[in-house]
Amino acid sequence: MPKKERLQTGVDWFELSTTDQDWEDADPELLGTMLSQLHLIRAFEESVLELAGESLVHGPAHSSIGQEGGAVGSIVGLRTSDGINGSHRGHHQFLAKALNHITGGVIEPAKADAPDIQAVLQQTLAEILGLAQGFGNGRGGSPHLQWMAAGALGTNAIVGGGAPMATGNAWAQKHSGTTDLTINYLGDGASQIGSVLEAMNLAAAWQLPTCFFIENNLYAVSTRADEATADPRFSVRGQGFGIPSWRVDGMDPLAVHLATLEAAERMRSGDGPTIIEAEVYRFFHQNGPYPGSAFGYRTKEEEAEWKARDPLDLVATRMIERDLITTEEVTELRERAQAAMTRAIAELVENDPDNPGKRRIRPELWPEPSFVDVGIRGDASELDGLPELESAATGTRSVKFVDAVAQVMDRRMEVDPRIVVLGEDVHKLNGGTNGATKGLVKKYGTDRILGTPISENGFMGLAGGLAMDGRYRPVVEFMYPDFLWVAADQVFNQVGKARHMFGGENPMPLVLRTKVAMGTGYGSQHSMDPAGIFAANPGWRIVAPSTATDYVGLMNAALALQDPVLVIEHVDLYGLKEELPEGDLDWVIPPGSASVVREGDDVTVLSYLSMTRRAAEAIDQTGVDAELIDLRWLDAASIDWDTIGASIKKTNAVLIVEQGNRGSSYGGWLADEIQRRYFDWLDQPVARVTGGEASPSISLILEKAGIAGTDDIVEALETVRAGFGG
Repeated sequence: MPKKERLQTGVDWFELSTTDQDWEDADPELLGTMLSQLHLIRAFEESVLELAGESLVHGPAHSSIGQEGGAVGSIVGLRTSDGINGSHRGHHQFLAKALNHITGGVIEPAKADAPDIQAVLQQTLAEILGLAQGFGNGRGGSPHLQWMAAGALGTNAIVGGGAPMATGNAWAQKHSGTTDLTINYLGDGASQIGSVLEAMNLAAAWQLPTCFFIENNLYAVSTRADEATADPRFSVRGQGFGIPSWRVDGMDPLAVHLATLEAAERMRSGDGPTIIEAEVYRFFHQNGPYPGSAFGYRTKEEEAEWKARDPLDLVATRMIERDLITTEEVTELRERAQAAMTRAIAELVENDPDNPGKRRIRPELWPEPSFVDVGIRGDASELDGLPELESAATGTRSVKFVDAVAQVMDRRMEVDPRIVVLGEDVHKLNGGTNGATKGLVKKYGTDRILGTPISENGFMGLAGGLAMDGRYRPVVEFMYPDFLWVAADQVFNQVGKARHMFGGENPMPLVLRTKVAMGTGYGSQHSMDPAGIFAANPGWRIVAPSTATDYVGLMNAALALQDPVLVIEHVDLYGLKEELPEGDLDWVIPPGSASVVREGDDVTVLSYLSMTRRAAEAIDQTGVDAELIDLRWLDAASIDWDTIGASIKKTNAVLIVEQGNRGSSYGGWLADEIQRRYFDWLDQPVARVTGGEASPSISLILEKAGIAGTDDIVEALETVRAGFGG
């Protein structure tokens, strides 16, 4: 028989509940504030459901009725500078944080309808209705509520999507020398999501002041939690990451408050993350004004049992028992909260003159249609006045491309202490796997060169939270662009959309570096060119340098912009020796700055990265008088249409040259744009050079056959020439 020894994690895991003495000892001001917030949030949610029932809420109405105790109990003791973010069911969390912010954390029941309180209720309701006066100018609606000034970092319609971003906010808090903390609110369903587990691991490994607050309302849409997991005690997740956890009755706001105080003490003292699981119950269905029993997945008896534990009634009863409030005053509080909402609604809604007995949104409150695309990115005015290449030193020095990558990062980190670099192995091997961070960890230490776990979704989201916070400027390395699919939620749903989704005003200064490795034998899952995928998604700027000098200028611009920027490199370029201007590496190449590598009259050849050189080789071989343009900036907002357009109007033909497979290629997007913009000047269809349909293979022969090379460009140039009868 083998010898076995039962192991223990050694991680604290508590079940916390209140006693009569806790209620006796509770500060009357705290209880009055909690009761006021509970009634304000309840009245707000009832109004949302009322308007949804009249089809005045365009989109979902994820009510938090029944769950208010968890949000109010956990947030009532927070500072404005503490951060929170949450899920699609986040009205109660947002309102609790916003109300704390404007009232200083104290609301007397007799003053619960104060003008500043009503203003917050109205602005929040306006956002849910999609109106211009909302916190996100009507863009976010119910699932996307953000007020950075109040520490409300943004609710999230992707289950578990906010957890990594919360860790980023917490990283900024810790490394800025504060004792602030961040709470990420998630549900029972999100407790199974990889991004949440990755975020827990990062927070624990780096001792970040993050609380993962699990609102366990027992159901997904209709699936019970115990159907979806073997252990529905979701706070058990902390045991695997060394995170102490608390389980608490979420229908008891005081119990939640006391658990949060204990967790906050640990986080504020620098001891790392915590988990709180609050068991709550949503009184209505996933979305809308009907109970779950109406859809058959819950019983009326179960719903009645939970409604008997309503947190509003519990707090009121305990206060009445202590003679802190009367039954009549509780009734008056509810009436004040309802009256505040009635006034808020009256500012936003009016009787519909065309439909007697019905109401409509006041027409003048809608956003202007012209606002639809405003704020996808910034206007790049932050680059105004920065030196361009012409002002660089006249002398040159010989340098490998990859060394220029490391040197420009060194220069920027030297002059901008906000820059932090994170990625897998960036702090090891004297420069990561390719030498792109050479010498940086010795100079700046592991507080600014962060070697991450293998969890792209987790550390990409952490970087997004860092960027949104604004105190740091993250540079993320993806070892290979194929890994972006692992992090696609954070890359596209979170970082790419955040600026626009929350109203277009809050910047997202983040740089994502990655390298194309076609031709190196790394096969299908390490060889993609990500340009086409990013060009087809909103929010991202894209640079693709083909020379070391361009790399310096483009990276400098990327690190000065307030937008997320993808910087694509190519392994074919890393080892090339080039001449780089002497002196400080401070010049920028701003958006709208394509380079005309070769002038010509026969055809406009557009390329980027290493294919620019191959295109030049092919032009020399054919003798076609082609105008070769190195695009440098690839995204819709940054591409140099002036240079491209002037060339097309001269040559009347276009050849787009890229290396990767056709299906996800950048050239497909670019060809469509060109034909829509310049159709009248084209004498033949836009021609393209790409790889084949499949992603590259590891076989040397098959890989070469599957990606584009100089011979393919030669053939395409001859075809274009033949199209003119040459």
